[in-house]
Amino acid sequence: MPSLKFPVQSLIALTFLVPSLVQASPTQPVTIQFRAQVGNQMFSCNSNYRLGQPATEQTLSDFRFYVSDVALIDSNGKTVPVTLEQDGKWQYQTVALLDFENKTGACTNGTVEMRDRIVGTVPQGKYTMLKFTLGIPLALNHEDSTLAPSPLNLTGLWWSWLFGYKFARIDLQNPTLAQSELKETKPNLEEESIGFPIHLGSTGCLEDPTSEKPTSCSYSNRTTVVLTGFDPMKHLVVADLEKLVVTSDLNQNQPKTAPGCMSEPNDKDCMGIMKNLGLPFLNQPATPQTFFRIEQQNETD
Repeated sequence: MPSLKFPVQSLIALTFLVPSLVQASPTQPVTIQFRAQVGNQMFSCNSNYRLGQPATEQTLSDFRFYVSDVALIDSNGKTVPVTLEQDGKWQYQTVALLDFENKTGACTNGTVEMRDRIVGTVPQGKYTMLKFTLGIPLALNHEDSTLAPSPLNLTGLWWSWLFGYKFARIDLQNPTLAQSELKETKPNLEEESIGFPIHLGSTGCLEDPTSEKPTSCSYSNRTTVVLTGFDPMKHLVVADLEKLVVTSDLNQNQPKTAPGCMSEPNDKDCMGIMKNLGLPFLNQPATPQTFFRIEQQNETD
């Protein structure tokens, strides 16, 4: 078989051509700012707020949540994933932790450090919508928090091997009610459990004898959020607790259920919260979420 021969000029041209073909598309940095609010007020561990239905005074002792699969959508409707900066602390693979408490005031079980943004890169372009999931993907949800990399190593945001992580932890308590009064409506509770904690996570997770961890959950409780008219240079994302609990009675508890809303599929105390998160619950279909919205950035953001 005759050997193939190429002119030297062709080989030289090919040498310069190949790198240009595999050159990566240009990217641009992107920062997506979040802010925790209670209505029109900024969230603080040192403030009280009137919340729920009926509205009563509440103190907040935690306000943290995980988001994942963050993406921007361009004017043609193309969804482009944000490549998260792997900073070894707040972001890991496709997951980011947002933490608005600072271990002051009522937030004694939290951390001093705070995080209010997602940082990454996207291909250069013009984007008009933001998309993300409130929660952790199944593949990462059932890790051992004592061995997992940050930010998946926070035991305060972890339930158990079977249930996985708390996608969101927002804890409330009425400071005007005496412990004895709360004990009457919520008997057999530990002192630190009294109040209305909101812990979102997967439930109905089944152990798989062929796997070291669950491969499915009956109620994944991950909500996908899409916000239109979003420009990361001009807008931020507001997580509004007032909207989340607007129809919830924060001083009552369904008998024989965990305090507050712990994502139990039969807990009616979760009804309004799951609805406002855009999740189906108790045979009710999902409706558009109202917890997140976009607002214009100001000079202090």
